Amino acid sequence: MSRNILALLAIGLCVTITGAFAHPGHTEPAVVDTEDGVIVLAQNDTVSPDAVSGQDEYRFRVLYTSEHLPSLAQRVLVRAHGGFAVDRREGRGEVYFALPGAGIIQISNDFGLVRMLNSPEEIRATNMHNATLWFDDDENGYIAFPANDGRKVFTTTMTGILKHTLEAPTADITFNSDRVNKWFAEGNPLVPTDVEYVNGTYYITTGYSRLDHVLTASVNVTPPDPAAVAAQEERVRRFRGPLGPTIDASWNELAFGGRGNRPGKFGTGHGITLHPDGESIVVADRPHSEIDRFSFAGEHLDTTNIPEGAWPCDVDYEAGYTLVGCLHGPDREKGAPIYIMKGDEVLSTIMPKEDLGLSRFQHIHNAVLIQRNGKLYIIAQAWNPGDFAILEQVQ
Repeated sequence: MSRNILALLAIGLCVTITGAFAHPGHTEPAVVDTEDGVIVLAQNDTVSPDAVSGQDEYRFRVLYTSEHLPSLAQRVLVRAHGGFAVDRREGRGEVYFALPGAGIIQISNDFGLVRMLNSPEEIRATNMHNATLWFDDDENGYIAFPANDGRKVFTTTMTGILKHTLEAPTADITFNSDRVNKWFAEGNPLVPTDVEYVNGTYYITTGYSRLDHVLTASVNVTPPDPAAVAAQEERVRRFRGPLGPTIDASWNELAFGGRGNRPGKFGTGHGITLHPDGESIVVADRPHSEIDRFSFAGEHLDTTNIPEGAWPCDVDYEAGYTLVGCLHGPDREKGAPIYIMKGDEVLSTIMPKEDLGLSRFQHIHNAVLIQRNGKLYIIAQAWNPGDFAILEQVQ
């Protein structure tokens, strides 16, 4: 194939990506170059090793950029539109995320090694909009991935084996909301943007659709049959590991939220996270600049406001801090902020684009906070165009 034809194909791919991965209501183009028909990102040539961002003891520098990722991940990073899951068990600390066209990626607990997992085609083929790590009673780990374009929620093992696919609700499933029942009875899509797992239940946000409710599903784990384990062929056991539990999920009637401006309603319910109290969940409401807290039964409890004009995509909790990565900041010319908070107080505002020279961090789609040996680290993902960085606290 000639280089001219390849170039035309690359231009077509750029146009496709710009439309397919745009947020609702946003049309900013992804800025990419082409090289032999392969979409590639320009390098972050403005990053300075001496640059810092933030205030007081919560200042950060760039530890790693996207060049730290495997080559395949770098080649598809422009399409990044997801989030991270952190293994916070004692002695662990690995981080997981997925990229369309690449699959599931694992970052080691010291951040030094990033590797691709052998991912199923269902995960590679479409966007995983976020990721949630959870464990059953026997400490088997699973990752829940909401596929916003695929209209499903996938559950895999921590090694990438697909265990369950939760399909969209059908018209015969009854929720406790007439609005939700009508939505699916009319054949409208499930558009999951995030998933949280709590005590055998998935809580699923749907903010990329006019439905914009939190839906729930029961998750059941069935241990493998001992006879089946004994009968598993040794070659299969060596290749895929021992036969594990079966995962099943089915929709519950509980649904809450919905579009609106009243307390407990969303402008866009984008991310959902278990609160540190272990008894409630929070939803990042982007255009309202709010973090809304709910009981597990869907009762609105309270709201935390972030700086007006900032659009929170998701919330992460670590070491007594709240981390909020934002799609926009109050000043959209400067790129999006990451806030470190305690309660309602903003302790530090990190500006990856403005201060650190990460030129593609105009929009932040997800960020997680990790504490290692008394030092804080932030892993962040940008959107449109996609990018990746690990930031280290300056002490």
